[in-house]
Amino acid sequence: MRKYILAALLAGSVATPALAQPAGEASPFTGPRIEGLLGYGSLGTGEDDDTGVDNDDQGDESIEGLVFGVGVGYDFDLGGLVAGVEGEFTESTGKQDADETINGIAFNSRIETGRDLYVGGRIGFVATPTTLVYAKAGYTNTSIESAVEGGGDRFEFDSNVDGYRLGAGIEQLFGPNAYGKLEYRYSNYNNLDFSDDFDLDDLEAEDIDTDIDLDRHQVVVGLGFRF
Repeated sequence: MRKYILAALLAGSVATPALAQPAGEASPFTGPRIEGLLGYGSLGTGEDDDTGVDNDDQGDESIEGLVFGVGVGYDFDLGGLVAGVEGEFTESTGKQDADETINGIAFNSRIETGRDLYVGGRIGFVATPTTLVYAKAGYTNTSIESAVEGGGDRFEFDSNVDGYRLGAGIEQLFGPNAYGKLEYRYSNYNNLDFSDDFDLDDLEAEDIDTDIDLDRHQVVVGLGFRF
């Protein structure tokens, strides 16, 4: 399904940009912009990791939830092409609860996806006088919070994960300043870094680095204004 969404967003890329914008006329997709974002996403582990843990029972599970936040950017007219820089701050409602018993002790666990930071760039062409088709790439950092409780003990872990993001989208003008967009993005993260936020019998845990590969897929819509 994600392949079809991406293909649809990139459809029409074989069109000639010069036909969509009269020569010598500035593109309307330039200058500073700010936008609100809303969408849906999932975060899960890849098929393989280096932890040595058997994930056969839950390797295909993912954490799903709403995505919401704000973005800013600045776009430049390159003559037939539009290029820009952008940044985002988003939050997620994604969470997953689990109950299991280990050695006769019942444990409850929860993992939540938190804030996500992104900075990157995009490049596209004006497919029609009011439609921009673009691709994007950049750096992303997301937070993951988890907790395990059982046997009278509670452990809390906070992690920040670095990664990269790729995406594609369509932006549509609604007037001289307002626009909307539809965008698909894929992000990849690895090397979770759990902070030492817990102790057991006065023994503090050191930071833990893992090689779990995390994949995030998101489809978002945005409404914004140019200045």
